Amino acid sequence: MDREESTRQQKVGRQIQKDISDIFLKEARHLVQGVMVTVSKVRVSPDLTFAKVYLSIFPFDKGETTLATLKENIPMIRYELGKRVRNQLRTVPEVAFALDDSLEYVDRIEKLIKA
Repeated sequence: MDREESTRQQKVGRQIQKDISDIFLKEARHLVQGVMVTVSKVRVSPDLTFAKVYLSIFPFDKGETTLATLKENIPMIRYELGKRVRNQLRTVPEVAFALDDSLEYVDRIEKLIKA
């Protein structure tokens, strides 16, 4: 059962999406070197203590290794996120990364159509 997100959850999700994208560009650049990582969506729990961050990684074949590297560095990413949201949120949400394979799915469908 997929519940509708509240306006507050959506706002916090968009802010976290923007901040994590900025962290990947600046502080965590060494973690995503040679790979294009896009934060496609952020889902926040109703109590704002947990955020699931969906990442789109290109090239697709490096997705799993890049995701594993990012998961190993969650404490550093969460610390940087905390520095950015400390005035907006009471607690910094726990962060979990997940692979968003929708672009890979679209690419596969396009290849099948062209074939």
